[in-house]
Amino acid sequence: MLSVLFRGLRDRWASFLGGFVALALGVGLLVTMGLGLSATFHAPERSPQRFAASPVVVQGQDRLTLDVRRGPGTVPVERRLDRPQPVDDGVLRELRARWTVTASGGPDAVGVDAPAAEVRALVGGRARVLTGAERTQADPDPERDARALVALNALLGTSGGVTAFVSVFVVASTFAFAVALRRREFGLLRTAGATPGQIRRLLLAEAAVLGVLASAAGCALGALGAPLLARTLVDGGLAPAWFTIGGASWPFHTAFWTGVAVALAGAVAASRRAGKVGPTAALREADVDADALPLGRAVLGTGLLLAGLGLLVWTCATEPSALLKRKTYTTLPMLLITGVALLSPLLVRPVARLLPSGRGAVGTLVRENSAAAVRRTAAVAAPVLVTVALAGTLFGSATSVTRAKEAEAREQTAAQYVVSGKELSPVTASAGAVLSATGATSVFVRDGAEAVVKYGARAVADPAAFAELARLPVVAGDLRDLDDRSIVVNEEFERHRVGETVEVWRADGSGPVRLRVAAVLALGTGDNGPYVTRANAPGSALDRIDARGGGTATVRALEASGGTVSPERRPGGNPQNRLGMILVLGIALVYTVIGLANTLLMATSVRGGELASLRLAGATRGQILRVVTGEAALAVAIGTGLGLVVTGVVLGALGAGLAALSAPVVLALPWTVIGAAAGTCATVAVAAAALPAWRLTR
Repeated sequence: MLSVLFRGLRDRWASFLGGFVALALGVGLLVTMGLGLSATFHAPERSPQRFAASPVVVQGQDRLTLDVRRGPGTVPVERRLDRPQPVDDGVLRELRARWTVTASGGPDAVGVDAPAAEVRALVGGRARVLTGAERTQADPDPERDARALVALNALLGTSGGVTAFVSVFVVASTFAFAVALRRREFGLLRTAGATPGQIRRLLLAEAAVLGVLASAAGCALGALGAPLLARTLVDGGLAPAWFTIGGASWPFHTAFWTGVAVALAGAVAASRRAGKVGPTAALREADVDADALPLGRAVLGTGLLLAGLGLLVWTCATEPSALLKRKTYTTLPMLLITGVALLSPLLVRPVARLLPSGRGAVGTLVRENSAAAVRRTAAVAAPVLVTVALAGTLFGSATSVTRAKEAEAREQTAAQYVVSGKELSPVTASAGAVLSATGATSVFVRDGAEAVVKYGARAVADPAAFAELARLPVVAGDLRDLDDRSIVVNEEFERHRVGETVEVWRADGSGPVRLRVAAVLALGTGDNGPYVTRANAPGSALDRIDARGGGTATVRALEASGGTVSPERRPGGNPQNRLGMILVLGIALVYTVIGLANTLLMATSVRGGELASLRLAGATRGQILRVVTGEAALAVAIGTGLGLVVTGVVLGALGAGLAALSAPVVLALPWTVIGAAAGTCATVAVAAAALPAWRLTR
């Protein structure tokens, strides 16, 4: 058996090369993503900037602590404030009376040159005492790097998941198709006395050898690619400037054994089928696709398809806002994609007969060969389906959400001009002008007795001007009723209606105050409410001014506010998110190219007898090349069509979710990205089919 194994590996090295490259690349990407993930868990210790020379920092409280019910008793729950509270004046006086105190950039923290234990004893629970690396919490925006690492962790996790998904799919499909092409060989082995168990062990041994070698090569490839990934993430603004790859070993172990497991798993199903077929049946059916969709594959594909559709419907009905999140529209379509890909042999024949393939004998042969050779056509169409569907759902969903936010922003203001900036200067309205200034803030609300929820809110400077210019989606109440004793909420406040009171803690932790609900807004894309007046938003800085009327005097005043003046508000997309999606799609496209090239090189190389028969029947060499390349192009077209169907289903669910949120339904199909992906697939497929066909027809 070993001699048969190694002779087979030597004689069929070309057919194993594609699987080796695909698996090695998958393991390499898993190592790269794993090393990147490991680096996000172990951020280097940063030195403080604001109070670098002070051994101890005393900072105002930066957390709101409330008791909530947990079972029979209560437990304290902390929520971070928007900014730390000022240090108590009494604490400052006591500190200055005993030690040297350094103030820097605001009243929220001071540096103290004193022993930490003595400072803690003096301050008690009236403020926070920070030492060592904790002093960085007093720096401006201390959570910036932490937020970047959380986003980077999510991106690398998603990319690793897509890598695993696509690699398993491509490698398993490659193994299954390679085994299907060897049925005549297995029939001869069975005729020579080989048992089904020996056939299965032969295939599993081949997969094990290939898996070990490819996984080892992939680990080496990942070690080289991880530093390049880190530089790319830093240059693209997705990671802090200090981000580097560490020396973790678990990504290598995880990726290596995952690669071996994928290779073996890809061979298991194919080896079971190869071992079950008798010698006579194997010889008779070697060139006929009579059982292209086994029962197990049909059941699994149907289950995944129904599960994907069910999850889309359930999410749309119960939590439509989740459909607007990148995590959802990146992962949820994978169930649909896998289900349709597994059922592709069932769909190939009817779709192939529907698509146009040209006129004359060449066109007829292209259509009929594609419909008859179901395995070959499905093996080419499936990876194209994966790439096109990922391109359509990722970029289509992201673009649709961005455009919905832009449309919603345009609809929600009657202003002629909108000024935006971090800290705008107040503007005095000229004659005939209406100005509404708002700023970002937060409110804390007790959700029943068991939770405390922090909501991002907007602070309104002039409620009357705000009500005049705002065109928010009010479902109950009136914006004109907003004052210092009321609040405008959205539909997330499920238990509160107009006229009822809400117990609210302000952004600085002060409160509680009881505010009457003046109006309730539709949830929309996530930017609708709550709204409070500036009296209930201490420390809030102006970051937006809506203006109407007043002519050029208003425009000059707005320009002097220190912000950017635009005719309308345009949220726009996040370039970092787009870079992340390009990374995910690039992984899928590389795998698709490898899978297509490998499949078509194998499939066309074993068609020597068929192509020779066509030559004997009078076909020219050019006609045969057009038939072979036409079949490849038609298979790519089938995969593209199926991918567009999956994209349409996902975008349709997104549109239904936007409608349920009372947000503008603006769906965008990314034709440029889909066309580029399909064009790349078609080019590779045609070249991979033409090369062996040209060699066989010399």
